[in-house]
Amino acid sequence: MKKNLLKLIALVLLATPAPGAHADMVPKRSVLNSGMVLLTSEQRALPMVALELIIDAGSRHEAAEQAGLANLTSKLLTYGTKKRSALQVSESLDFIGAGLSSGAGENVASVSLTILKKDLAVGLELLAEILTSSTFPQGEIDRQKQAIIAGIRAQEEDPGAVAGKAFAAALFPQSPYGRPVEGTEASVKSLQAQSLKDFFSRYYRPNRSIMAVVGAVSEQEITQALNQALHGWSKGAASAAPAAPSNIGGLQTLRIEKDLTQANIILGHAGVPRGHPDYYALQVMNYILGGGGFSSRAMDSIRNERGLAYSVYSFFGADKSHGSFQFVMQTKNESAQEAVRLALEEIRRLREQLVSEQELNDAKNYMTGSFPLRFDTNRKVAGFLAQVELFELGLDYPNRYGALVAKVSREDVQRVAKQFLQPEKLITVIVGNQKKIAAK
Repeated sequence: MKKNLLKLIALVLLATPAPGAHADMVPKRSVLNSGMVLLTSEQRALPMVALELIIDAGSRHEAAEQAGLANLTSKLLTYGTKKRSALQVSESLDFIGAGLSSGAGENVASVSLTILKKDLAVGLELLAEILTSSTFPQGEIDRQKQAIIAGIRAQEEDPGAVAGKAFAAALFPQSPYGRPVEGTEASVKSLQAQSLKDFFSRYYRPNRSIMAVVGAVSEQEITQALNQALHGWSKGAASAAPAAPSNIGGLQTLRIEKDLTQANIILGHAGVPRGHPDYYALQVMNYILGGGGFSSRAMDSIRNERGLAYSVYSFFGADKSHGSFQFVMQTKNESAQEAVRLALEEIRRLREQLVSEQELNDAKNYMTGSFPLRFDTNRKVAGFLAQVELFELGLDYPNRYGALVAKVSREDVQRVAKQFLQPEKLITVIVGNQKKIAAK
């Protein structure tokens, strides 16, 4: 299943440096008169500025019959304003060598801008236009609809995407979190220009927004520039915290027929929200189970020892209001049931036995040591800082998280495995040749 930007960045938060190792990533925080939260990290090594804007305008705000509305709205932001056509917006960006992109997830929409410092004023003028005067021309709506529908049809031929969508729908039934952000072919076709304009007008507001700015600009400079550029962006209704899904799916097996040589399998159930006190222990535990690549137990048991799967991994995805656990594999149809049995065996072993000191130390060392490699550009740092604010982790999070990981013990790992790995609640999705799977 296609993962939205917010979930991917949230997974990045699994690793962090030792305390004090990245003080330069700690931003300055302020709230502009418009209500927008501004985070600034001044980095003068290159004459570049990266801006990451996240807005409480995700798909959780759309009705089921309008699935895909938030996604389509976000994609059309750069396709025409009151002053410029889609072509003129594109030409303006090309002329200054800037990168501007937008998208939406379940909770937030995002706009990313990377630009040379000397062109910052021009870039902010363009940003202000798309945030205050996007026009959503009918021709561009029709073209974007066609592109999205083509993507939806392509996903129907991707067994991993099929499995992911089926799992989400089973875990969070009758919830925006159980629906694909891009919507369905039918719902996208039915979306009208007025609905896009109404959604844009209601949800794209500064007091629903967080902006992180990283690069060759000071807090004072960017504050002044933003106040000038975005003076016409007025407040709207305040954000409300996302509510956890009210209905959680339980134990079930979903078999989806596709004539494939490889079965795509997901085992999983509900997890925990990002703010849960056991989040760090869960990430250490998951690294040992299936999140550590070739170092994980799942990879060692299912791939290395038995050669049953080329790809096998697990993760705890944590959002602000909820989370999920997934154990994902691809294996031959004939070995699908054996692979499932081995996955359950590894889950039970973690619940019943303490992990070794070596496994624990390897997990914690990786999670702390890999952090610097994840933030090699200002844009990545800006995205990270915006998420830190969204999840209310605190400005000094980069310097605290290493200690939070370090204090996880073997006993903690077993305790959270017993509590949060729940074989009796597993949703099992198997996409493949069901006849061959059943024969074994």
